[in-house]
Amino acid sequence: MARQTEQLRNIGVIAHIDAGKTTVTERMLFYSGAKHRVGSVDQGTTETDEDPEEQERGITIYAACVTFLWRETHINLIDTPGHVDFTAEVERCLRVLDGAVVVFSAREGVEAQSETVWRQADHYRVPRVAFINKLDREGADFQTVFDEIRERLQANPVALQMPVGIGPAHAPDPFRGVIDLIDMRMLTFDRESEGRTIRASEIPGDLREDAEIWRTSLLETLYNYSDEMMEFALQEKPIPPGVIRRVLRRCVIAHQVQPVLCGSALHGIGVQPVLDAVVEYLPSPRDLPPVDGISLDPRSPWKEVRRPDASEPFCGLVFKVLPAKTGDLSWVRVYSGELRANSRVLNPGRDKKENIAQLWQIHATKKQRDGQVDAVSTGDIVGVIGPRHSITGDTLCDPKHPVLLEKIQFPETVISMSIEPENSTERGKLADVLDMLKRQDPTLGVRVEETGQTLISGMGELHLEIVRNRLLRDFHLNVKFRKPQVSYRETIQGAAEAVGECHRQLGGQQLFAKIRLRVEPYRVEGGPVLVLNQCPFDAAPAELVSLAADELKTCGEGGGRISGSPLMNIRVTVLGAEANEHSTDVAFRIAAHDAFEKGLEAAGMVLLEPIMRLVITTPEDFLGEFVGDLRQRRAVIDKTDIRGRTVTITARAPLKELFGYSSAMRSLSQGRAGASMEPLEYAPAPAEDVRRFQGDA
Repeated sequence: MARQTEQLRNIGVIAHIDAGKTTVTERMLFYSGAKHRVGSVDQGTTETDEDPEEQERGITIYAACVTFLWRETHINLIDTPGHVDFTAEVERCLRVLDGAVVVFSAREGVEAQSETVWRQADHYRVPRVAFINKLDREGADFQTVFDEIRERLQANPVALQMPVGIGPAHAPDPFRGVIDLIDMRMLTFDRESEGRTIRASEIPGDLREDAEIWRTSLLETLYNYSDEMMEFALQEKPIPPGVIRRVLRRCVIAHQVQPVLCGSALHGIGVQPVLDAVVEYLPSPRDLPPVDGISLDPRSPWKEVRRPDASEPFCGLVFKVLPAKTGDLSWVRVYSGELRANSRVLNPGRDKKENIAQLWQIHATKKQRDGQVDAVSTGDIVGVIGPRHSITGDTLCDPKHPVLLEKIQFPETVISMSIEPENSTERGKLADVLDMLKRQDPTLGVRVEETGQTLISGMGELHLEIVRNRLLRDFHLNVKFRKPQVSYRETIQGAAEAVGECHRQLGGQQLFAKIRLRVEPYRVEGGPVLVLNQCPFDAAPAELVSLAADELKTCGEGGGRISGSPLMNIRVTVLGAEANEHSTDVAFRIAAHDAFEKGLEAAGMVLLEPIMRLVITTPEDFLGEFVGDLRQRRAVIDKTDIRGRTVTITARAPLKELFGYSSAMRSLSQGRAGASMEPLEYAPAPAEDVRRFQGDA
């Protein structure tokens, strides 16, 4: 039976690695009754980390969806990875989610990947609730993390709770509960019932003043968004908790504030209030604006709007594909209308009809037992069996009302590795397996060189290591792997104009065409080759000039002149053309290709290498060792932040110099430092790299 849209929440749990996302998810499942025992990340018994690699490493690699009920509200919850190599999992989930719970460690605070996922949530306009976790740890600091959320994330946090005590059990004043700043009561969580039983009591006298200060700050923030609350304040009347919650909900959905709660998921403190906040403050699909798409119906305006309503034509987005021999399971977010089993839908981006054979509720990364349904309605997330052509980011819609939604954009890969099959039989198996893995992971690149060598590319060393292990362990392939290499790019030094010509005979036919163009740097990080047509209308037949522009786009998708690496950040403008009675489409394509080659040569090619943003957290004693090591790696240190006895170093360093950095970091700090890195930009590579490629040539 289709769920009520108003009683539905599609949320994600997102954070930096090791902030406690999966533990928070486990507790939510336990307290909702969806699980009878709390799983452990360390023991590999969590519900959402099913893959052997996840259980072995104690990290989340693949996003997993679970469904449960809390206060008569259906919650579709997606637990996402925290490691930056798997940021695409976060990207595609945030694209389809309506709200998020962002988890921060009370000890480490706002970390590198915290900033990344927050930016991703900003990009997709996802309302969020923050949970400061691990307040029972040594070095925990609620106030500092709260301030970092405001300052480093440019957010507007409002505390709905304050901690009672802080630190582990042996601390002078250990963490043992929270104070609810709306109802002004203290909440403690019974250890005997693993936190399931919550006791509310009066706020202790020694904490009353601090609680009043935090509550005043909460109310003063909300006065800016509510005349009703301001009226209560001016009349010096107590503000009913229901009014505060109503204003909070409106402000969260409007992205004006972010509620902050606190606790320790590992010890079962503070998780139920987070679930309450999901129901009370995060939006249902009905609360969100309509989605915009491109109309493919020539009788309609180019822009099409789909309201979150079951009466609208069906429209949904495929955001994840799990390949299987019995049929791929596609995860689909329904934005409007209803989707029924045994029906036909259109994939407008590929102009293909797709069968919807079965619909399944998803549990973790599998079909939920006894979870087959006949139909789902607006706002729901469902597993679909049947589509054969659709991949991540594709739109599915009613064939009678075609609409194309915005696709999901994924970052460029920065590292590659070659694979050599043992024989031709293994080569065929490898191609099939890689094709399947590409359907599952849109950030996995696969390229077969002219030499027959197969290259796979990904987001980092860990990403490629996971793929390597799957090929060997899950698919039992006899293949050899070479050491990972950075994925270079090429661009041009400056602007140049060039003229390409075609004066030749082909098959006994005389051909003529002339194209004049300008190439210039196009300063958009990660941007492809952009082709613009500014040829005067009367210079040559428009259809031939258009074919020349298509040829230039094809040239832009090819490799550069130094290393054969993909081109980027180049704008090509067609300035003019000449044609006569011997001009054909072939002639114009030849002239365009000639002009492109001449333009690149005249502008001068530059080899670019990937630069990573590296964030290191280390005890202060090892700061000097890290600074010296980073200088040897051609790194530029942007800033150092001291927090207690630890130092956070933020630097930019070439990926080439960071291979195996985890081992080096452990050696430098006696295993006491941590680091994370993410792709930042491409910058000119050193001269020796250019000479190496030219020597290979």
